[in-house]
Parts: sequence; structure tokens; C-alpha cells
Amino acid sequence: MSRLRFQPRRLLWVRWLVILAIAVIYASFVAASIASAEGPQPDPAGVVLGRGTDLAGITPGTLEPADFERAARTEPFALKLADLVNQNRLGINFMWTLVTGYLVMFMQAGFALVETGFCRRKNAMHTMMMNFMIYVIGMTGYFLVGFALQFGGVGLVGVPNLGGLGLLNREFTIPIGGVDWGLFGLKGFLLSDGTYDVAVAVMFLFQMVFMDTAATIPTGAMAERWKWSAFCIYGLFISTIVYPLFGNWAWGGGWLSQLGKVGLGSGYVDFAGSGVVHAIGGWTGLAGAIVLGPRLGKYSRDGRVNPIPGHNLIMAALGCFILAFGWFGFNPGSTLGISGNGTLRAGIVAVATMLASASGAIAAMLYTWLVNKKPDPSMMMNGLLAGLVAITAPSGFVSPLSGFIIGAVAGVLVCVSIAVLDRVFRVDDPVGAISVHGTCGFWGQIAVGIFADGTMNYGGTVVKGLIAGDVGQFVAQLIGGVVAFAWAFGASWVFFKALDAVMGMRVSPEEELQGLDIPELGQIAYPPDVEPARDAWPLPPGPAPAAGLAPTAP
Repeated sequence: MSRLRFQPRRLLWVRWLVILAIAVIYASFVAASIASAEGPQPDPAGVVLGRGTDLAGITPGTLEPADFERAARTEPFALKLADLVNQNRLGINFMWTLVTGYLVMFMQAGFALVETGFCRRKNAMHTMMMNFMIYVIGMTGYFLVGFALQFGGVGLVGVPNLGGLGLLNREFTIPIGGVDWGLFGLKGFLLSDGTYDVAVAVMFLFQMVFMDTAATIPTGAMAERWKWSAFCIYGLFISTIVYPLFGNWAWGGGWLSQLGKVGLGSGYVDFAGSGVVHAIGGWTGLAGAIVLGPRLGKYSRDGRVNPIPGHNLIMAALGCFILAFGWFGFNPGSTLGISGNGTLRAGIVAVATMLASASGAIAAMLYTWLVNKKPDPSMMMNGLLAGLVAITAPSGFVSPLSGFIIGAVAGVLVCVSIAVLDRVFRVDDPVGAISVHGTCGFWGQIAVGIFADGTMNYGGTVVKGLIAGDVGQFVAQLIGGVVAFAWAFGASWVFFKALDAVMGMRVSPEEELQGLDIPELGQIAYPPDVEPARDAWPLPPGPAPAAGLAPTAP
């Protein structure tokens, strides 16, 4: 009967979710209908993109527009051959970006296993399904609104490895001091406003799985007490507002990336997303965990912190291996190609990534061994992930040795951060997501400004940190880290407080004690084995069954 009392309220919020979804879809269609159709036309067939003349400016052996004008007059065959060369180059880059995007998508399975393993068995289905459904809810929000806000103006900057993406040519800007500072994009809604194009589709897939990585991080920090309906609304919030806007400022040609115009190095850079993806997800999770409050029994009135162990660390360890494998898509794939413009550096990116994971796990093991007298398996896992998070932003700009150092620092930092959040600030994070992604994501952002060595050259982009003599780059990275925290934590805290006031974010104490699987989803992860009724057994061929096992006569 207690369950029936909650049913009408839940059905009410299901209706509100449907209304909200319809409103978002309608707004997206309106935005798509008013978007400008001027400029280059889309190429949904993939037969126009990749003209030879687009090779102008591509390194190495940089060609000039005059070279193609001369070839058109004297060597028309060479000009046509250049078309095929560029088609092949783009084909290689498209395939590289798509395959690495598939690897990043597979990381969703890793997150699901890690978070579910670190939680109690009575909440296993709820935790697993949050990781499952955030993928599709986040994808839908990003398709409707998020992608356009993040990358609607990136074509004004250009992405030559994917053909330029000139169709994404509308950015809302504010002119200050002679610079048009970008705030958000205005093209790409539903991939229908003149962006039905092969190159845009590749960019969408790759960037969507990055967004979903950020979106799934708070499901760990807020696990074991989060109401399902509130979680669903959150999925639309992070995929349409929080993640895309900061993503635009850093990756879409927005104002953080433009800080180089006022003398701050190359502007804020974040090669694969320590800030854009991990810090945004981590700081959003921090806001949510604070608003939700700790799990029942986590903190005693006398000040004691009570450990709540997860039910399956073997599952969590397997998830960590899957994540480490997927990170080879995350970081090397962020070159957005493997042909031209310095993208052959992807091999160094991959090596720096794997070394950071190793040093992170080893540092966490040694730290807990020293402090607790025994190495902590859960901290070894989080140390590996912390190293990967920290190297994500600098991976494209640092040496393998620097990557190893960055990962080692992260391995210790995650252990200290988890302890401080738990014992000092009383923030209950069941899986350590805030420290792994928020704290170590911030360290990764800053590490770029320290260790970037200037040896890379991505089509003219060279980044140097403090060690290479550029103080301005360090300042730009510090600004980016502070803005990521202020934006993600601030906006999310306001959102979660409002959502809590309107519909409630947390399940009832009775439901939390019972476990969320049955009250919220109606099924448990580990049901007991149930044998069928004896009168349903089929008669086996051959001799009659032994006494006591024969089926009961009807």
C-alpha cells in the first residue's frame, strides 16, 4: 500500500516530462526554421566535399591558392588528381574520427560497471540503468539543442581535418575591445537547418559521445538516493545547457579559446576534455551531491564517517579496464584525423595517455599503502582513472615523460581529495566521481599551462607552458579552470535547488533503506533463482524419473 501512495505523484511527473520534451522539440524546430540558409550548401551524399583546392594551407608541404590557379591553366589533370587526394585524406580522417568515437561510446559500459560495482547490490539496477538511460536522454538533448549551441559557429574558425565544417557558421558574439567574443552557436539544431552534411555528421557523433561522458559522471556522485524522474530531467539539462555552453567557449570558437587575442598564450586549450568533459561533469556532480545530501547512515552524529562498501569491486575493476581501453579513442581521437596538420602526433598522445594511467594507479597504491598500511584496491582503480582524466587536456601538447608525471600527481591528488570531501566537507560521493573528474580534471587543465612543450604543430597551433617560457598560457588555463568550476557548479546548484523545490530530488527514507531497485524501477538486479512448478516440467525421454522427482499429475 505504501507504494501505491506514491504512484499518482509519479504519474504526474511523467506527464510533466512528456510536456517538457514536447516543448524542447518544438523550440528546436522553431530555431531550425529561423536559422540562416546562406553560405555553403550541405553535402549529404558526400560527393562534393573534398575538392583539391581545399588542400590549400594543409601541412606538410603547404599549398597556396595560386598553385591551384596555375594548375588549372597548365595541368588540369593534376588539379583533378588533387580532388581525389583530398577525398582520400578526408576519408582517412573521417574513418579515424568515427572509429575513435565508437571507442568513446564503449566507455559508457565502463562507467556503468564502475559505478554499479561501487554501489550496494540493493541499488545495482537503478545505478546501471541511470548509466544506460543517460546515454539516450543526453543524446536526444544534444541532437535537439546542445550540438548547435556548442558548435554552431565552429566553421568560422574552421576544422580543416574534417573539411572545414563551413556550414556551422553562426555564432552569437559580443564585441568588446575590438574582439567579437563568442558565447554560443546558432546553427545545427536537429542537424536540419542546412547542416544535413557528411562532415557535420562525423563531428556530431564524435562530440555527442564526449557530451555523454560528462553527463554520466554525476550519476555516480549522486547514486543510491536520486529519484528517477529528477534524474531524467537532469539528463536534458546537462546535454542542452551546462555542457554545450562551456564546450562552445573552449572548443566551439568561443571566448575562452580567444584569450590569445589579448596576449594569453594560444588562448585556453583543452586537447581532449579534462575541463570541457571531466571537470564539467565532476563539478555538476558536486552540486548535485550537496543538494541531495549524504546517504542515510553515512555520517554519525558524533562525527564518525561510516564506510559504505560497494557490492562488487571485481565489476568495478573490469569497468576501469574498459575505460582505459576507451581512452585510446578519447585522447588520440581528438586530433579529428590522422592525415595532415600534425595529426601523426596521435601516437605520442596515445603513449602519454597510457603512461599517465600507469603512474596514477601506482601513485594511489603507494599512497594508500603508506597511509593505511595496506594498498587500497578501490583507490588503485580511482588512481588509474585520475591519471587518465588529468592527461586528457595536456595529452596533445606534452611528452610521454610529462604525461607520466601528470598522472602520478593525479594518483595522489585523488586520494587526498576523496578524504577531504568525505571527512571535512561531508560530501557523500559513493564512487569518488567528484575527485576523479572534478579535482583531477582541474589539475589537467592547469597541467597544460605548466608542461606544454611547444613541439606540436596542429596546422599552426603551437602551445607552450611555464616550462617552455609562456606565462600567458598558464594564466589562460587557470582562467579556464576557474570558469569551468564557477559555471558548472553554480548553474547546476541553482538547477538542482529549483528542481528539488518543485518536485523533490530524493527518494523517501523508506525507499532508500529498502533499495531503489524495486520502488523506482520495479525490478532488482539479482533476483533469486525460481524453479518452475513441478506440473510444468516436461517428461524427459528414456527411463522414468527417480522417485520424488516425477511431475505431479494434473
